[in-house]
Amino acid sequence: MATGWLIDKAAADGLCIDQNDTAVAPPCEDGARPAADTRTDRAFYDRVMRAWSMKGFTAKTEESGHDHFFAAFAKFGAATGQKGAMLAAVASEAAKQNVSYLEPLISRQSGAMKDLASDLGWTEDLPAMAAKITGAPGFDRIVEKAAAETDADIAEMRRLLGCGADRPDPGCRMAVRIDHQVNRIGEPSVVFANLVLGAVLAERDPNVVGMNLVAPEDEPKAIKEYSRQMRMVGYLRRTHPAAHVTLHAGELTPRFAGPDALKSHIQEAVTVARAERIGHGVDIAGETGSAETLKTMADRHILVEINLTSNCQILRVCGARHPFTLYRAHNVPVTLSTDDQGIEHTDLTHEYLRALRDFHLTYSDLKTLARASLEHAFIQGRSLWRSRDVHQLDEACHQSEIEESQPGPACASLLRSSPKAQLQWRQEIAFHHFEQRYGASGPAR
Repeated sequence: MATGWLIDKAAADGLCIDQNDTAVAPPCEDGARPAADTRTDRAFYDRVMRAWSMKGFTAKTEESGHDHFFAAFAKFGAATGQKGAMLAAVASEAAKQNVSYLEPLISRQSGAMKDLASDLGWTEDLPAMAAKITGAPGFDRIVEKAAAETDADIAEMRRLLGCGADRPDPGCRMAVRIDHQVNRIGEPSVVFANLVLGAVLAERDPNVVGMNLVAPEDEPKAIKEYSRQMRMVGYLRRTHPAAHVTLHAGELTPRFAGPDALKSHIQEAVTVARAERIGHGVDIAGETGSAETLKTMADRHILVEINLTSNCQILRVCGARHPFTLYRAHNVPVTLSTDDQGIEHTDLTHEYLRALRDFHLTYSDLKTLARASLEHAFIQGRSLWRSRDVHQLDEACHQSEIEESQPGPACASLLRSSPKAQLQWRQEIAFHHFEQRYGASGPAR
């Protein structure tokens, strides 16, 4: 979602922009200006754009790209209240990039869970703590409210996109599932309670498929609590297997974290939390036992979400310094991500172009990256592929001809039963049409 959309939303909602370029509720006092002024004052619009994103950012002594990026969230936070409208904007934009599946991060009922957890206190006995949370008066009602909010947001997204109308937005074809996001900077009881909520939602609400921890990984409290939080996630992976896990891990360099944090964050996310995907993973080469961690990731098919523009802007890890090639050399599955598309001022097309330029990839390489994205998506259902990260069609579809678009009976049955396989089949048809026009090879059989 573009930052310009947020600026327009702030203006439409009648918000103000204060002297720190932060959106605040009206009235506009103490030097604040109506956000609507951005519609007529280009210099003001550009100032807000620079504050809310990385557009035109130049590192200064007093502010790094890292600090500028993370500060932006608080500046535009007041404009992000309508999740359905945001989902519609994201889906519409993603459709222009030929994306077919979204897995956005959204927090649900975090305030209610904070209140619940604060009343319960904390114990290191995770089974006992989980039982206290799920057995607390009001917990089931919180779960119901969270699920209802997700249903309402998706319905609003579809209404705004005109789904079902004569000329629907292309975003209507987007499959959407939610990852429940939890702020890692909090008291243990609060973080764990919100993780428990995410795990339970993934069991009860088909629109929620996974969970993730967010906020700066290098923040002092996040570093202090990291190992405990990995144990929390690992416990919930065992007790709530329907709840998938992707974790931001290794978004670190020596400039932002000390030796202790740099030695094991990815390893703990993989072996303790048992994450199925890792976001960033930048500091892998410097971790203790990195070779063993890479082998574990390859053996378990743990995907790394690669964020080239983000890692360059925030961490100054660019081009050949990025571990993208290291992961691929160790057969760890990878795919490309924008991280935060609006703040970074990038899109998925430009991430593919950047990878092509920086790492001299072939068309086959790019195709593998795209396939990995859906293969490791948390959307429900069996894969179209015979085995993980080996792109040979499942036995049910082995005799089907993708170029004819119509699967055989066994393949059609698989596609009807599996939302994931449906998306993968659509992707293969798109590849075929592209290759018919420009020339390339199809899937192995």
